[in-house]
Amino acid sequence: MDHLFLNVLNVVLPVLICAGVGYSLALLKAPFDNKVVGGIVSRVGYPTLIISHLSATKLEISTFLDMMAAAALAIAAFGVLGFATLKILRLPVRAFLTPLMHGNVGNIGLPITLLALGDTGMAYTMAFVVVVLISIFTVGMWIPAGEFSPKKLVTSPIIYSVIIALGLMSTGYSLPQPVLKSFDILGGLSIPLMLLTLGHTLATLRIKGLGVAMLLTALHLVMAVAIASTLVWIFGFTGAERGALILCCLMPSSVATYLFIDQHVPEYGPDVAGFILVSTIATIVTLPLALSYWI
Repeated sequence: MDHLFLNVLNVVLPVLICAGVGYSLALLKAPFDNKVVGGIVSRVGYPTLIISHLSATKLEISTFLDMMAAAALAIAAFGVLGFATLKILRLPVRAFLTPLMHGNVGNIGLPITLLALGDTGMAYTMAFVVVVLISIFTVGMWIPAGEFSPKKLVTSPIIYSVIIALGLMSTGYSLPQPVLKSFDILGGLSIPLMLLTLGHTLATLRIKGLGVAMLLTALHLVMAVAIASTLVWIFGFTGAERGALILCCLMPSSVATYLFIDQHVPEYGPDVAGFILVSTIATIVTLPLALSYWI
């Protein structure tokens, strides 16, 4: 039992330490521009990480597409259950549905699955991350804004990096070594920058409404367990694939969604920030339990 706990701690603690460094930078008021870092990650880090990692991973393209389909179904399920929950609780859908639908699979999911499940687990998580990112920057923006705008979808570098990666996976071709090595270096920026940004953002959020935050966090975890269990059964996932799906579903609310809420429905920004913070803290408890007894 002690050995199991130590293994779990070895997976979770590095993520917390890296996020803690970002948190400390905020407390020390050190220069750190979230928008600049976020732009580098989304326009350079993520696309190069997707291409370099997937093109080098021996993964069946059909399996990768299955995980993408599972991710899309998971987001849809969170959306339906979240919508019903918010209506019952009489909370504003425009403010809370986007955070309920989208987990922090980039900042926390990727490093956790890499440490817990290795390169294969990270590749599966990458499929989930791709779908979540596309959803965040389309549906996730449209809900709080109250308008439909497909421009973000067609101009996203993520879309084209996925197309390139799938092409390389299906044909067996690889990029020239100089290009692949440069992509490895640039993609390697993503995880540390994401974790620093996570910690820094959590330290600077305006927090309010912790009672509602705790209630939504508890309900979100119940949804996550139900959705993960159902999808594992539907797709028949086993091994690293199963573990990656479960971990992705258990991820806390995405910090990126706060920006849209603060922009379009700012009166609920502090309440949403409280939910994001509480759900992130809850992950410290839920992940060790999941890694010990479910995965």
